Amino acid sequence: MAPESFCLSDDHRSLGETGHRPVRNQGKQTVVRHSFRKMTGVLPSDPINRRIICDGEFARVLYVGMVPPTPGIWLGVEWDNPLRGKHNGCHEGTRYFTCSHPTGGSFIRPKKANFGVDFLTAVKKRYGASDDWNESMVIGKKTVELVGFESVQEEQSQFNTLFDISVRECLVRESGQKGEIYSSCPNISTLNLSKNLLSSWGNVADIALQLEKLTTLDLSENKLSLPSSPSALASSFTNLTILSLNRTGVTWNEVLQCAVMWPALEELHLASNNISDLERPMNCLQSLTLLDISNNHIIDGNQLHAVSDLPRLKHLIVSNNRISSVNFSVQHGCCNESFTCLNNLSVDGNSISQWSFMNELNKLRNLQSLNCQNNPIMSSDKNPETIRQLIIAKIARLKILNRTKILPQERKGAELDYRKMFGNEWLKSGGNQNCLLNNPSVEFLLEHPRYSELIEKYGAPDDAEIKQPQPFALKNQLLTLTIMCPDRPDQKPIKKKLPDSMTVQKVKGLLYRLLKVPGSELKLSYESSKMEGKEIKLENDLKPLQFYSMENGDCVLVRW
Repeated sequence: MAPESFCLSDDHRSLGETGHRPVRNQGKQTVVRHSFRKMTGVLPSDPINRRIICDGEFARVLYVGMVPPTPGIWLGVEWDNPLRGKHNGCHEGTRYFTCSHPTGGSFIRPKKANFGVDFLTAVKKRYGASDDWNESMVIGKKTVELVGFESVQEEQSQFNTLFDISVRECLVRESGQKGEIYSSCPNISTLNLSKNLLSSWGNVADIALQLEKLTTLDLSENKLSLPSSPSALASSFTNLTILSLNRTGVTWNEVLQCAVMWPALEELHLASNNISDLERPMNCLQSLTLLDISNNHIIDGNQLHAVSDLPRLKHLIVSNNRISSVNFSVQHGCCNESFTCLNNLSVDGNSISQWSFMNELNKLRNLQSLNCQNNPIMSSDKNPETIRQLIIAKIARLKILNRTKILPQERKGAELDYRKMFGNEWLKSGGNQNCLLNNPSVEFLLEHPRYSELIEKYGAPDDAEIKQPQPFALKNQLLTLTIMCPDRPDQKPIKKKLPDSMTVQKVKGLLYRLLKVPGSELKLSYESSKMEGKEIKLENDLKPLQFYSMENGDCVLVRW
């Protein structure tokens, strides 16, 4: 019996034989058109742990040899996609290799495996002159001369002018002959090597060593074995500042082992890996300004403390994990000394549902930009505008929220509304408009740590501001208001009946038409009939009149 009942038939040509192969990629079928020469059927001298591609699927070779009773040489491989295999390296009671997944292994014939090409061959195929160049072509029955195409080919073949290249999915496996890359294309500074057949950091280092100007490197979707001595490879990455290792299966511990290779690294992208626990970097990654660990398996937000001491970290992306809480343990009212440079945090797509999370972020003294969409807290029973206001009010130094700039007027309105919204709770907890008697409870201050700061900034809310809204009834739907223009004495007062559910924005639209005011911005406030001489600004266009506790007989003041 053959080792695999699903083995490819002998007449099924491999990728290297046809030059065309449909490659499965995230559920879609695309055609990657390679014109590499046939490389299958000949094993490299060291096939074990080499990466291969077979029928559009990536794998690593773990065994080479006989598999009785079937004659001939077999390759034992572990597929990147474990659903592609049928066993774990054991056949008819004999173990030939070991897989990390019960169905990750297969046996295939060597001629079915494509071991790839060297780096320069891939570059030439993508950027150089074609080997099958013709100076003429036949269209119908006519032969047409291709004028000017030769000069284009010559220009493309000047590899020493290349500085930003991509050989993604070009089956690169190694550097090739020593010195070839440096002599052919020494000026490359940005290199995309994603989704190739590189099997170790040694392969990558051999390429990078010949690219003295290399600053940006994308190795995503490669499976690289760890080097035995990472420090010995550091000379290959001296100038590297941006590195992408997305979807490589790397763990944080493995990153720290390799980090000595990247002494000047500033950006590290580790999205969609197996990272669940973080450890504190010791004597490495100290130049990092951006860290992307999105789409991983981090549950405990306190794991972030492990990277909080990185002295230059400005941008942290932890989107699409499962974080629900975080705690920066500092004394009340003091800024946290961790994340001293962090000004941009992305926590989109986590499990954040408690407002205490935002209270904790207020302790980060330089946080200016926050992305927190697609969290439970963003789809609570409050409307989106109110949620945005609460976040702005809770995080004092925030300037950008969910990629939208926070204007000074919006911040002021959010803080005033917050002060008013929780005014009754403040009073019940021991708060008082008399500063000598003001003594809110510790519980209230833990839940609303900025409330005392807002009172210092705007003053304590008065009785009118925190008055409970009247129960909804038909008689309360319409308000009789007097509209006056204090800066326009020639404009006579106008009495109007307006619904108390009407927003300030709609009131402004009515006044534009009623007063025939030009397109300049209106500023509204009102004077209460019960508090003579006190003027209250209507600052939030999205709030209804009832939010401001307006009553019959009140006077709306209009300025422009």
